[in-house]
Amino acid sequence: MSWCSPPRFLPDDAATTDLARRVAPVLKAGDTLCLDGPLGAGKTHFARAAIRARLAQDEDIPSPTFTLVQTYEGRDGTEIWHCDLYRLSGPDEVLELGLEDAMEDAICLIEWPDRLGDMAPADALTLHLAMAGDGREAQFQSQNDTWKGRLADALG
Repeated sequence: MSWCSPPRFLPDDAATTDLARRVAPVLKAGDTLCLDGPLGAGKTHFARAAIRARLAQDEDIPSPTFTLVQTYEGRDGTEIWHCDLYRLSGPDEVLELGLEDAMEDAICLIEWPDRLGDMAPADALTLHLAMAGDGREAQFQSQNDTWKGRLADALG
């Protein structure tokens, strides 16, 4: 069974940051959050805010556009992978990153998840971001309906 949250309008970057800060504590080792949307929709902004919410200290969170992967250790010791797959041509290149193993043991935030092909975990959570008027629209979706309960408090 699949689950989809109601669309949520985010009028500015502060609202995107707030949503990421509320969702971040819900994520645990082995979770994959796919960040889907066009260029400029807020994928990297959301990922950075979620990572900052999980870290013990404030540190620079660079975009992994050129490095493809940035890793962090959360205050609870959980490894966090932030991946930007935009420059990859397909799933074969994903294997070289070691992402398959990370999706089992770490929190993975993956921009441009379409590059995963069928490698995306069946229970992954996807955040669809789209430009909407003067802001953006956010909607969560998963094939695993347990996300509905896990995100209930975070989404209000």
